[in-house]
Amino acid sequence: MLRKIRTILAAVVFVLITLLFLDFTGTLHCWLGWLAKIQFLPAVMALNVIVVVALVLLTLVFGRIYCSVICPLGIFQDVLARFHRKKNKYSYSAELKWLRYPMLMVFVIAGVSGVGSLFQLLAPYSAYGRIATMIFQPIWKFGNNLLAMVAEHYESYAFYSVDTWMRSLPVFIIAAVTVVVLFVLAWRGGRTYCNTICPVGTILSFFARFSWLKIRFDADKCKNCSLCSKNCKAACIDFKTHTVDYSRCVVCGNCIDSCKFGALKYSCQTSRTSGPSSSSPVDTSKRSFLLASALVTTAAMAQKKEKLMDGGLADIEDKVAPKRQSPLTPPGSLSVVHYAQHCTGCLLCVSECPNQVLRPSSDLMHLMLPLMSYEHGYCRPECTRCSEVCPAGAIIKVDKAEKSSVQIGHAVWIKKNCVVLTDEVECGNCARHCPSGAIEMVPLDPNNEESPMVPAINEAACIGCGACEYVCPSRPFSAIYVEGHEVHKHI
Repeated sequence: MLRKIRTILAAVVFVLITLLFLDFTGTLHCWLGWLAKIQFLPAVMALNVIVVVALVLLTLVFGRIYCSVICPLGIFQDVLARFHRKKNKYSYSAELKWLRYPMLMVFVIAGVSGVGSLFQLLAPYSAYGRIATMIFQPIWKFGNNLLAMVAEHYESYAFYSVDTWMRSLPVFIIAAVTVVVLFVLAWRGGRTYCNTICPVGTILSFFARFSWLKIRFDADKCKNCSLCSKNCKAACIDFKTHTVDYSRCVVCGNCIDSCKFGALKYSCQTSRTSGPSSSSPVDTSKRSFLLASALVTTAAMAQKKEKLMDGGLADIEDKVAPKRQSPLTPPGSLSVVHYAQHCTGCLLCVSECPNQVLRPSSDLMHLMLPLMSYEHGYCRPECTRCSEVCPAGAIIKVDKAEKSSVQIGHAVWIKKNCVVLTDEVECGNCARHCPSGAIEMVPLDPNNEESPMVPAINEAACIGCGACEYVCPSRPFSAIYVEGHEVHKHI
């Protein structure tokens, strides 16, 4: 029963978290956003003391069920391990302390010293976020677009097409390599990644050693058949000595399910090692049911919102991103330093951005850090979704009125690229679409009445939304682009 309850819970949580990343309509985060906020590392980075304490207490009571029920990367490993159909495929192995604890130290040092790329690479929730965003979501969108084509053929608008494009080739490669590594490790050893590389697993292992409920042996009933060790995905059960390494046990229940002699149970009391047991067995099904109820009752299905319209803007071909001196970070991130220090690189903001402005950086200095660029859209002043979904506190929640006054950068005009001069045509797209009125068209030569009209930028009024850069018809480089600010300010 323990294994069945755990499997059902893990499946529900895994599907809901995956849908949170796949959703491009912006509706599910209202219902499922809490699943991102209860992840361990995002809660630590957001200084969410309540969630961190709750997860620690959960581990002290039930053991490392976080790794087998809540962490999407841990559940994903179980999914990959199921491709290996061979029964009794695991075996006991000693704890690899020489690898486990140095990896934790590297992770901590990377976080403290500001080496964000290494920190994000090792974070388990962020690793799954990259996989879901860079691999699963494009497939999901492609399927949606096929349905939209079929629906359009039958004059139905139940589905609508969405753009699918490569946000960052280096980050896609990192996500693909992560899947391959996880598959190999899960195929060969089940939870090898969790118990050797994952820093969250190592941190929780310190508390799991003292958990109240544990998998315990009844030595009198044990026949040393080794089935428990052969079915332990964490390789933590030594049937010869009747011991369990609780620092690595993720309470999956496989050992109890495979034991034919009832020698293992999930209980709060150590079993007697001699003579028949006089106490009645602990009813783990009731306890598991209560845990299942607590996690599942808050989940709900979301309704679709109407499609966000493009404000009548014509489709514009992709263009080359300008080289910015300072990176553009979303309103609410306060500054580049604050953003880099708190972001775990889960890419949930990238998945949820309806304007296709956010994408993981390919720059080596900010690799995997979500930054803004305006080739596929601009940051609409009325949209605050990234600040609503960020679980790590990297993007502080802002309301619509506040966002309209946050200056994240300023526009810069490049004279040599402007079509007014290169093609001798009238334009003014940038001035017409500027939501803050920071651009006006003025004569290039004030003393000549026939002088072409070119944009003049009021940097004090510009908020850096990128509308001008997005609608600029110049190709391949825009004649106007947004330069980022290291520190945001209110105007």
